[in-house]
Amino acid sequence: MKRKLILALSLAVLAGALCGCAKQVTKIKDTTVGWFSKDKEKELTKPTELDDKFKPSITVEELWSERPAKGADELYLKLLPVTEGTAIFTADRDGRVVALNESDGKELWAERDKTRKISGGPGVGEGRVYVGTSDAEVVARDAKNGKKLWVARVSSEVLAPPRAAEGVVVVRTGDGKIYALAADTGIEKWVYDRSIPVLTLRGTAAPAIRNGLVVAGFDNGRLVALDLKDGKQVWETQVAQPSGRSDLERLVDLDGEPMIKDDTVYIGSFQGRVAAISMADGSLEWNRDLSTYDDLAVDDDRVYITDEHSVVWALKRSDGSAVWRQKDFKFRQLTGPTRIGNFVVVGDFEGYLHWLDATTGKVMARERIDKDRILTPPLDLDGALLGYSSSGKIAVYRVK
Repeated sequence: MKRKLILALSLAVLAGALCGCAKQVTKIKDTTVGWFSKDKEKELTKPTELDDKFKPSITVEELWSERPAKGADELYLKLLPVTEGTAIFTADRDGRVVALNESDGKELWAERDKTRKISGGPGVGEGRVYVGTSDAEVVARDAKNGKKLWVARVSSEVLAPPRAAEGVVVVRTGDGKIYALAADTGIEKWVYDRSIPVLTLRGTAAPAIRNGLVVAGFDNGRLVALDLKDGKQVWETQVAQPSGRSDLERLVDLDGEPMIKDDTVYIGSFQGRVAAISMADGSLEWNRDLSTYDDLAVDDDRVYITDEHSVVWALKRSDGSAVWRQKDFKFRQLTGPTRIGNFVVVGDFEGYLHWLDATTGKVMARERIDKDRILTPPLDLDGALLGYSSSGKIAVYRVK
């Protein structure tokens, strides 16, 4: 087949996504021998090495760094910190939920539930912090003091951060369901059920909530909009069409969170397309053949994408045409991009953050958070940038 699985598996992130247990590696062996090729086992393309003579064009200052929790425990879990007000909330696999002061990283409160393995979150909203567990539970805590408020059962593992708005918590589960729970009690309000393919990438995207609609992508390449009040489907759009003879070839997961700008939803799929879709009726505004499994970033003029080979793209919001692409980080297992100030920032598998000029894609600076990989896109803290490693280290930077 033209799109060989070997190319997709050259990303350690994808290897971890399929098995759920990837560790940091610099060499990956082709384990598909005999499936698609008669070639003997061979080494896949190595990640691009960073230029040791690189000189930054801008000065990046570290404001503070802390390691409040253990992070993802070497599992493919995107436990991305989240902010609300002046607090940063983070969680780890061992049941910890921690609140930090945004200005200096000092701990505000910390709670741990040793009986629960956190697999998704945290999410914030309605004055609460929410996490999901591997045992199909959603736990809500008071955002001010960490007190546990309620625990709700769902149908399967929660791998995406819960989202909350208008008194409702929306939770995506690994078996294709979306639950709406009452934010104050955890009582189920409605459930939307979608069948999922036999084989999918490990991980699910958090839904987006806007103007009374819940927008969510599924592993069959479809994007749906649901009424937040009752869960009724408002529209559905096929972003990517599965094709090929095997389940592996037919992977078209929408594993990035839908990004909404003005009245348009932007979403990408693995082995599929990036698309712009009308919020009003789900109609397709434009699409482009480009494979990604991570979050996108959007500003007034452009959509920024990290593709499956860790090439960073800037596309025009108006029609999806390419403005620039940055190929210096191929196979470095980049995170999705974050647009901040005049820059686009991505993290990589060796713990580096890279600042790119948003206009040209030129590499402007890099800083290393940790020796462990970065799985989640950096976070914009009102002009400061938060990076988070898989071992739980948080570092906050500002361009001088």
